[in-house]
Amino acid sequence: MRSGNERSSPGIEVDTRRGTAAVRPYGKMDIARAAAFRQDIFEALAGEPRLSDVVIDLQHLVFCDSSGLNALLDARAAVAATGQTLHLAAPRNQFLRLLELTGTTELFSIDPAPPF
Repeated sequence: MRSGNERSSPGIEVDTRRGTAAVRPYGKMDIARAAAFRQDIFEALAGEPRLSDVVIDLQHLVFCDSSGLNALLDARAAVAATGQTLHLAAPRNQFLRLLELTGTTELFSIDPAPPF
């Protein structure tokens, strides 16, 4: 079983415990960082052994634009095909407003706090 921060990009941590991966972006998520964010999410989804849950811990994300949201929408589509689950955790008001403005709030399961 994996644990600890085995994979990550600058400003993004991935922590795996008990069949769940927590992907934690820090700071701002914009077009300059979205590709690395997407890659880290998809690596967590595709890891071996297969994880049942991937949680995007948003408590340290201070800004997200449409490129970051698109990475999450792509991940949501990917989990639908694999039977895994994708949760968002601890989003800040700016991110919640982004979901509201784009009509995507109902597409995600949102938890008030990350699992670990």
